[in-house]
Amino acid sequence: MTSALRPQVVAHRGASHENAEHTLGAYVAALDHGAEGLECDVRLTADGHLVCVHDSTLRRTASTRGRVSTMDLAELAELDFATWKNPWADLDDEAPDRDEESDGVLTLRKLLETVADYDRRVEVAIETKHPTRYGGLVEKRLVEMLREFGWDTAGSPVRIMSFSFTALQRVDRLAPEVQLVQLLDRGSTWPMLRRVIGRDWIVGPGIKLLREQPSIAGSISRSGRDIHVWTVNNDEDLQRCIDLGVKAVITDRPDHIVDLLDRRDRDAK
Repeated sequence: MTSALRPQVVAHRGASHENAEHTLGAYVAALDHGAEGLECDVRLTADGHLVCVHDSTLRRTASTRGRVSTMDLAELAELDFATWKNPWADLDDEAPDRDEESDGVLTLRKLLETVADYDRRVEVAIETKHPTRYGGLVEKRLVEMLREFGWDTAGSPVRIMSFSFTALQRVDRLAPEVQLVQLLDRGSTWPMLRRVIGRDWIVGPGIKLLREQPSIAGSISRSGRDIHVWTVNNDEDLQRCIDLGVKAVITDRPDHIVDLLDRRDRDAK
């Protein structure tokens, strides 16, 4: 449990500072480090599966041409999504052998099953990526999956995030009890968004925005909405979030942020 002054630590694409993002290995590492939440991006494959991939193309994380939306899950399962993070592993005699389960493409279903089976409550922040050729089908499939897990009701460990207000509206219609997070990367959009987003929606500004425009946090708080911030990786930014009353920090380095918060709690005793 997090205290009123201690933000929830959410692992951004897993423990992605040291591990290949969005792999099962990155998420297991994050849980081992004490992360209280996991963040992932989801995209829809050509045959209708939700997979945890940030980019629309595969060039960066799988070193191959092609787009997630034009490939079947079976085709993606043949790709290596981890080597890009450590391209010299073949030269390291002590490097572990490749584990296809932990470094291949990760389906959202597998991630949710991992969370459901874990020995403590873990929350999941799922970002739907837009624009996409499949439009609202992404949110439809996502809500259908949440229903399978019984996680489309109040108290669910899952929240849905997006920069797209329209996408979040879709989720709100399909599963009105699921917590929603309106992501924010430009302060100029906030005056409009504050008038249209739900009163109980969370707002998720980027840490860069808070650095450049700290007053926006006060404006969000005065609107009665909680704040979740991405991507918080160092001491200074963490302290900034604590001072602003942020409820959750999304980080590539969950081990480091958990350690900083633990030390802060010990020093406060």
